[in-house]
Amino acid sequence: MLEELRQEICAANQLLESSGLVKLTFGNVSGIDRDQGVFGIKPSGVAYDDLTPEQIVLIDLDGKVVEGDLRPSSDTKTHLELYRAWPSIGGVTHTHSIHATSFAQAGHALPCLGTTHADHFYGEVPVCRPLTPEEVEQDYEAHTGLAIIEHFAQHHIDPTTMPAVLQQHHAPFTWGKNAMDSIKNSIALEVCAEMALATFQLQPNTEAIPAHILEKHHQRKHGANAYYGQAK
Repeated sequence: MLEELRQEICAANQLLESSGLVKLTFGNVSGIDRDQGVFGIKPSGVAYDDLTPEQIVLIDLDGKVVEGDLRPSSDTKTHLELYRAWPSIGGVTHTHSIHATSFAQAGHALPCLGTTHADHFYGEVPVCRPLTPEEVEQDYEAHTGLAIIEHFAQHHIDPTTMPAVLQQHHAPFTWGKNAMDSIKNSIALEVCAEMALATFQLQPNTEAIPAHILEKHHQRKHGANAYYGQAK
């Protein structure tokens, strides 16, 4: 069932380690088939080098495992809430990459300082609130997703133009059109976080990129009249 989806998710999860985003098994990638209402996610604790497409666990949007013998990622409910809330997304990645997680642990949004950031994220990557004791006790992973959704709704942030978030005391989540697109956004986020930290070391008072340059760089890649890359 959904063999192509499983293959893509497996390859995306293996890229987590080879890209340097994660150590040990500190991360996971999922992808969804919207037509069938089923998403696949990495099984919990399985080493990336050992992962096979057949081990990817398939889950419906009610949270029920529909295929797979292994326990799904402990972050499955977070991915589930994001898929339920945002029909436009097709893949979700969670990492504890060093530089992006440093911003999350500090409770510091990632400002857009230059065009590398603007090419991928439309402005400041937000940081959302930590969970309450009650939320952690009731359903930690589900409330992680709900806190992200709440933040985007309250601040009128479009998840299609801002495919990333930092959760305070936790780590980053990214998403995209599919599993591979979501991990590419994680790689971009980590690069931008590393650049920002280096920039602040050189110049602590660095200001955000001017709005007209942000607009130009983001729209030339993602806008209605985008001209980055080759015509499809």
